[in-house]
Amino acid sequence: MSTKKIAKELSLDSAEFRVRQAGEWLGLEDGLIETIIAPRRVLEVSIPFRRDNGNRDHLVGWRVHHNTTRGPAKGGIRYHPGVTRDEVVALAIGMSLKTAIMNLPLGGAKGGIAIDPKVLSIGELERITRRYVSELIPFLGPDKDVPAPDVGTNSQVMAWILDQYSASVGHIVPGVVTGKPIELGGSLGRESATGRGVVEAASLACEKIGMSLSGSRIAIQGYGQVGAWAARLADARGAKIVALADAGGSIHKSNGIDIASVDRKIREGAKSVIETGAGELIGKGLKGASSIFEIDCDMLMPCALGDAVDEHIANEIKARLVVEGANGPLTPKADEVLQSRNIIVVPDVYANAGGVTCSYLEQCQNFAHLSWNEDEVNEKVISLMQGAFNRLHSFSTENKLAYRLAASVLGVKTIADSHRMRGLHP
Repeated sequence: MSTKKIAKELSLDSAEFRVRQAGEWLGLEDGLIETIIAPRRVLEVSIPFRRDNGNRDHLVGWRVHHNTTRGPAKGGIRYHPGVTRDEVVALAIGMSLKTAIMNLPLGGAKGGIAIDPKVLSIGELERITRRYVSELIPFLGPDKDVPAPDVGTNSQVMAWILDQYSASVGHIVPGVVTGKPIELGGSLGRESATGRGVVEAASLACEKIGMSLSGSRIAIQGYGQVGAWAARLADARGAKIVALADAGGSIHKSNGIDIASVDRKIREGAKSVIETGAGELIGKGLKGASSIFEIDCDMLMPCALGDAVDEHIANEIKARLVVEGANGPLTPKADEVLQSRNIIVVPDVYANAGGVTCSYLEQCQNFAHLSWNEDEVNEKVISLMQGAFNRLHSFSTENKLAYRLAASVLGVKTIADSHRMRGLHP
């Protein structure tokens, strides 16, 4: 069995463990925990397509509706070589918890194709996307399932999905996807929303432990959409970004990395943060990127992929606070280690919920034919993040639970209550 496949199985094991742990804490009746764990439907679709050279090729894609008790399924579509069925199910479970914790009238979903978009032409990506969506059309729609961007996808991919779906029903349906271009009904603020939510979560958690975001030393693993925006926004609020890592490796600068310089170098063609000259090289490649977890800092933000931190790496972390920008970056064993070391973890199902929150606001604008300015959107995202944190922190304090378990319990309770009120049919 490949290492990638093992990692994705671990992701699903972790997601199911956290739901089960929360259900047992709540004392849920027999069968209800299993109902909440089990996905509503798992679609595996065949994706034949033509390469630019005329050769026929074939891929497999997935779309998982985990829970739709509280509203339409909501979740991103991921294009990454490591995508598997189990990973998509695990991510969909996380989305169900996330929408419940944020009190959004949505369920949880996720989709993905095991491809590397960096080695495909724009034409190949479009053909793959349209064929994938054509297989999903009966299950998509503003009142059924609303995809969004994720790792390896962007607003252009969402535009293709919008067009493919709209062509099938005979009229444009802006609300079928979120994270789409502004010109097609997308929302201002969506690009930065997940990173903005991570920084707001960090700031709120800092206040509770007597630490200030301004002046804090932050290490960020992952410099993609989430990590880069988290770095920019934390830097703008006075934090020092002392270390950055991506697939190319990691860099460190004790008095703070110049984030504007990093962004400029990447726009000019640098393929990795290690090519920007913005800090001291501390490791090359994926193995070197993990060196960032040993950096002396006040706060660590894992913003790359899942299962990046196991119990061994957790023993090396020197931060006081870990804020999860990625989905599932810490394993349950890593959680145990960090808790035993009194390191506070702000979990992904809350910390990176700024993205789905902004997606929800995009849906609201689409349904009501409104267009809010960027400040209005950002203020709403921050307000909803603050409200959710207050609920999370109060519940955590009252019940003497770590944020991870408190978040899982709040999410599972919301879903369980909805199941009880709706009942079973037939």
